[in-house]
Amino acid sequence: MSFDKKILELDIQLPEAKAPAGNYVATKIIGKLLYISGQISTTADGKLIKGKIGKELTTEQGYEAAKRCGLSIIAQAKIACEDDLSKIKSCIKLTGFVNSTDEFTEQPKVINGASDLIASIFGDAGMHTRAAVSTNSLPLGVSVEVDAIFELN
Repeated sequence: MSFDKKILELDIQLPEAKAPAGNYVATKIIGKLLYISGQISTTADGKLIKGKIGKELTTEQGYEAAKRCGLSIIAQAKIACEDDLSKIKSCIKLTGFVNSTDEFTEQPKVINGASDLIASIFGDAGMHTRAAVSTNSLPLGVSVEVDAIFELN
């Protein structure tokens, strides 16, 4: 099954891929690698998901915020691949940043939101390496940011 068909089967609605908010590009292809800049947590209607995990938001809410980052990653990948996800061979790595309290230790559970989404769409090709990092702040006060590296065919 193609990745695009899997998205339809799972009834996933991809958000609009947003243009960068600074002096950088959203995606960059070097050889057979597709780099996707950090995607921040936004709701389905484009509002920022803000707050510190472990204070204003729970681990489960953080998971959903990371899932939303994953959706934005796939939207950016579609544009980079000229609307053809079959150009993706595999997901190599996700790096997730969690705006959390000093005491919070469930960053991996939060970033599972993005990892689970990527695996559900890409299957074995979606199995990736990963880092889940805590931070005391993220741009615009968002809760989660995730970037990605994909291998292209």
